[in-house]
Amino acid sequence: MSQFLLRNKILLDPDVTSGLILLLDEGFTLTKIYRVQDFAKLAGVTVRALHHYDRLGLLRPNRTEAGYRLYYLRDLERLEQIVALKFLGIPLKQIRRMFQCGTSEMSDSLQMQRRVLEEKRRLLDSAIRAIEQAEKATAPGIRPDSAILKKIIEVIEMQDNMDWSKKYYSAEAQAKIEERKKLWSPENQERWSKEWSDLFRDVEAALGEDPAGAKAQALSARWKKLVEGFTGRDPQITAGLAKMYQDRPNWPASMQPRIEPFSNQVFEFIEKAFAAGKTTS
Repeated sequence: MSQFLLRNKILLDPDVTSGLILLLDEGFTLTKIYRVQDFAKLAGVTVRALHHYDRLGLLRPNRTEAGYRLYYLRDLERLEQIVALKFLGIPLKQIRRMFQCGTSEMSDSLQMQRRVLEEKRRLLDSAIRAIEQAEKATAPGIRPDSAILKKIIEVIEMQDNMDWSKKYYSAEAQAKIEERKKLWSPENQERWSKEWSDLFRDVEAALGEDPAGAKAQALSARWKKLVEGFTGRDPQITAGLAKMYQDRPNWPASMQPRIEPFSNQVFEFIEKAFAAGKTTS
């Protein structure tokens, strides 16, 4: 049987098309190691996923002199950790930091993710209660209450909004947003929606104004105040919100009607007003 060396250890059966490889270490102990296709099959993941985890530094395999990836059974434990944390919604880059920083970082991240999941459960419970009320209200002979139906729509929209928009925010920012959602109420939502609608229309009416002028600067100040009402002036939430608004063309269809009445000129004008304000301040 042919042999070759891997870090002063002997690999038996180096045929790149074979599955299981046996490693003979200095103590003459046989250890199972796997090539990437076989390890992927063993772990129930794709080869592409393993390549991606390798590139991110999450799961670095040994390599042969020819560059082939080789995995030990101990790598399966690390992979199971990655898959579990990813299932909880923690981004891969954050998982890498958790592994690098140790148990303290992992504990903090898991606590934040738990709060995110608890908020999602709260929203689902609200939706279930609203639907139960609607079921009772739509019983034979009973006319549905429009307020109940409106509540169902609001809860479902909140759930949809949270799911599609969270890709723009870090896990830390998501957890902070969930905390700030405690400030939410139907009354506050109605007031905020009206303030934004009024502001959009006022900006649209002022598109011919000088962005550095007093009127434009007053509008940008109102815009900033409303944004800070959502972000709480938190830099992580603010960064995620900026990414989301830059990606407006890719918003889901359910969100497009909210901005359709307002042209991109509104956003462009406010950006110019903010830039002019920084220049003159």
